[in-house]
Amino acid sequence: MELVDLILTVCLISNPERCRVEHLYFESRGTLFQCMVLAPAEIAKWASSHPSHQVVRWKCAFPAKERAI
Repeated sequence: MELVDLILTVCLISNPERCRVEHLYFESRGTLFQCMVLAPAEIAKWASSHPSHQVVRWKCAFPAKERAI
């Protein structure tokens, strides 16, 4: 099974200088374009379950082969 990585940069709402990277992995549907189309709904779900954070940036990528998932 091939995966796609939705990479979020999230910052604390109370301290916007304090940011981190979150990775959400999904089964690939063939292209990164599919990830870009489906990402807004997944970002909204993540944001609703993390109300103290704000998503400030996101991108789709295929995960590095050496990265343990």
